[in-house]
Amino acid sequence: MQPEHIRASDADRDQVAERLRDALAEGRLSPVEHEERLDTLYRAKTIGELGPIISDLPGNTPAHRGGPDNGMEVLGSEARDLAGQSKGSENLVAVFGGCERRGRWLVEPRTNVSVLCGGVELDLREAVLSQHEVTIQLAVILGGVDITVPHGVRVINNTSAILGGADLHGTDQVTDPNAPVVHLTGTCMLGGVDVKAKKAKKKRKK
Repeated sequence: MQPEHIRASDADRDQVAERLRDALAEGRLSPVEHEERLDTLYRAKTIGELGPIISDLPGNTPAHRGGPDNGMEVLGSEARDLAGQSKGSENLVAVFGGCERRGRWLVEPRTNVSVLCGGVELDLREAVLSQHEVTIQLAVILGGVDITVPHGVRVINNTSAILGGADLHGTDQVTDPNAPVVHLTGTCMLGGVDVKAKKAKKKRKK
């Protein structure tokens, strides 16, 4: 999915609305122009429709973010190229071995994780979300999956457990309706999923 086709969230619209308020206060827009652009803004459905509303104003790039305190980007300007490479899904397999995703990587709308007598580690603290809500489909047998998310990310667990289960630590108190969402689905048999919320890694100074 191209970045401009991703559905806009309330947070995206609020960001553009704030820029329009600033432009009105700076005298860049008349009250009539401000009202017209607000009408257009709240009719917009995608990220691509938001850009033209502020294209002639300074600081005009709307960034789709999950919140001020989490390190996960949904569509920051730095991540546009990466998000544009989305293929819709990714398959991760660990059979009698291991697999990991860490650092800067693209979280597809759907990630299928299959584990048999092995382990998978997913660190989302520096990851880029291809869209505001993503799904991780799990099939875990005699193995484990460790998932790390930055604070401020909501994790919804809909997995089924057969002599196994999913443990979520520090992710059940996220109430921000604009927070990024990670859905967990699938089955854990004689295995488990461990989800932890940790602070985003600090970027190294060059």
